Amino acid sequence: MMRTVPENTDHRRLGRYALVDTGSDHVWGVCGEVEGLFRDPPRATYELFGWTSDGPVAEGWVGACVWLVPADGMLDAWMLEDVESLGRHPGTDSHVLTGLDEYLGPPEGYRAPVRLHNECRWLGSCEEFTRILPPERAPHPLVLRGLTPSLRLREALATGTRRSLDLGEAELEIRDGRGELLTDRMLSAKIRAWSPSSHGTDLIDLELGGEVDPVPGCARPVWEQWLAGPPGVAGVWTGLDTRRRGAWLDLVRERGCRLKCQDRAAGHVYELDGRHVTDEPGLYLALGEAISGPGGYFGGNLDALDDCLGGTFGYTAPSTLLRRDFAVAREHLSCVVTPEGETYDLVASFLDVLAEGGMRVIL
Repeated sequence: MMRTVPENTDHRRLGRYALVDTGSDHVWGVCGEVEGLFRDPPRATYELFGWTSDGPVAEGWVGACVWLVPADGMLDAWMLEDVESLGRHPGTDSHVLTGLDEYLGPPEGYRAPVRLHNECRWLGSCEEFTRILPPERAPHPLVLRGLTPSLRLREALATGTRRSLDLGEAELEIRDGRGELLTDRMLSAKIRAWSPSSHGTDLIDLELGGEVDPVPGCARPVWEQWLAGPPGVAGVWTGLDTRRRGAWLDLVRERGCRLKCQDRAAGHVYELDGRHVTDEPGLYLALGEAISGPGGYFGGNLDALDDCLGGTFGYTAPSTLLRRDFAVAREHLSCVVTPEGETYDLVASFLDVLAEGGMRVIL
């Protein structure tokens, strides 16, 4: 008799990954290995004609994101993520970038001048650009290896009809080494194939062909650290670049918003280590650990920071924050650029929000 997920069991704790129906909360199955979760979507290429650099930082620059701002001010800026600058075409005045298009992408047919910035500084401008679409690729399957299926999934596979093999909207719950929920991924669970698994005689390998939001390859080292369990000491993120700090902050945010924290009594004194606050993710990661300890969350932007100051994230007003080595943050974040191209002092705005939330900040 084939082994199935017992219907009266806490299914999610039987494996690192659980495929869960979003409507009924039914667990279709659990497994310890997933193939296809980490992958990079196709990268688009931009050729920027009549390129003028605003300094050597633009040449060969790699970063988390670049904003393209239409020079006429009539259209919204749009973003490229995980950008790599390939430099100038030999013998031309054009500059080439590759990156991942934000969901909005560039305006249809827009070819007029744009300016580029990376949220910290202007990189340059061009008179015209063209976007070279990446070649279409076949959908990449998600394979759940060594899956212990539920009885309902066994019955669906035995029926084998198109309707029974479309499990509808589902989420892949992902747990860490302690069995605690780390995050989840929404997907359309359409079964493409299944076969006996080499992981066990009663287990199957289930291939899903629906849409799933993959984890970029650059974030994989961050995820592997968190899959082992939350950090036991503060500052594990400090050696990461901005892209990976952003991935770390994403996981911290999901965990923090899900677990919340018991608020400390008013009057508590927190200490922020500012030695590694060289970018915006670093600012919020340092603050989160100051408030809630290793892996702690306390906002990922100014609006979220304001929400956290309202309670359920470990803080009760009034309290005090000791800033140590905060000159690093002032050096890197006192003049940042909005998507639309306006400059502002992020450090000053950050301190203003803290003050309005009842947190006294001192050196």
